[in-house]
Amino acid sequence: MARLISLMLLPLVLSGCASMNPMNWFGGDDNAEQPMELTDIVNQVEPQLLWSRSVGAGTDEQRVKLVPAVAEGKVFVADRNGMVTALDSATGKTLWEADTELEISGGPGVGNSVILLGTSNAELVALDMASGEQKWKTLVSSEVLSVPAAANGIVVVHTVDGKLFGFDERSGNQVWLYDRSIPVLTLHGSSSPVIAGNQVICGFASGKLAALDVNTGAPMWESTITAPSGRSELERMVDIDSDPLVVQDAVFVSTYQGDLAAVIRGTGVIAWRRKLSAYAGLAAGRRHLFVSDANDHIWAIDPRNSSAIWKNKSLQARQISGPAVIDGYLMVGDYEGYLHWLSPEDGAIVARTSLGSDAISSAPVVVDNVAYVYGSGGELAAIKLAIP
Repeated sequence: MARLISLMLLPLVLSGCASMNPMNWFGGDDNAEQPMELTDIVNQVEPQLLWSRSVGAGTDEQRVKLVPAVAEGKVFVADRNGMVTALDSATGKTLWEADTELEISGGPGVGNSVILLGTSNAELVALDMASGEQKWKTLVSSEVLSVPAAANGIVVVHTVDGKLFGFDERSGNQVWLYDRSIPVLTLHGSSSPVIAGNQVICGFASGKLAALDVNTGAPMWESTITAPSGRSELERMVDIDSDPLVVQDAVFVSTYQGDLAAVIRGTGVIAWRRKLSAYAGLAAGRRHLFVSDANDHIWAIDPRNSSAIWKNKSLQARQISGPAVIDGYLMVGDYEGYLHWLSPEDGAIVARTSLGSDAISSAPVVVDNVAYVYGSGGELAAIKLAIP
């Protein structure tokens, strides 16, 4: 395993367990693997910066899950210190700002007319999408390190103590609760719930993936993606930290120190699995499934049978983000603020650009062939590709 663990345990809020931050494992450790040096390339496709804006403190060097949300021609973004900003997605012009004075740790998610935020102080907050005015705030059981989701008038949020809550989108009243026990030792993060049809699908630190009825919280199925094994709690970590990827009737999911798997969405039956440790995320191309693994290798996988099409090791130990697909090309960010574009056919890096020196740890969000990229220092950029 490329990222050697320094055994620095962080307290898990309200749980009595411990969590580990994979992004900091080699910080300050002289024996840890050094990030791969970048080699010069000639861009074969040209990234075009449409606009960029500084929108606050970013993650404030914390391991939190802050990502852009795009809806109704707007981009919504939150920083760690509580500032929430809405921008015009085409121009980057600021439409409104709201200072919530909260320690935001997850979001924003998008509902029908609200944007949704989780905090380190176990709060779920809904702001009016048009104005930024707070609509409601409610308490959950522990810190939120995932992005809330909403559909059918129900807001769903996953907390770090293994609970999945459903709330009424208009009032903030709790509708249902699904509770999963968590292991003694977990990664510092949570899988975000994904809503597909009437199902909400979420991964848990136990290595299980579950589908619930979004309206009632009733379990529809639960599948063990990776079962814990080994004698120590460290060896038994099989967290699902990345978000499930739903593609038509399939759900793709990865675990740390475990497996990448394809699950049939209607039944929870596992169609295939292969050994591959990952927590950063997954993306779907026209023919391939893409994954950034725990060693910062990028894979292209055949979604029909799990066979590897190619693997790129040239960004090893660069703390790359989860992947995104734009105009058919694969895109990842890294810890020095570089964005890399890869060929979907063979994994060769075909373009690179820099957005500054701050890490890009969250996967870019791509809407209408524009990538919205949020750096850890608070820089938000919109980028597209000029393809010859």
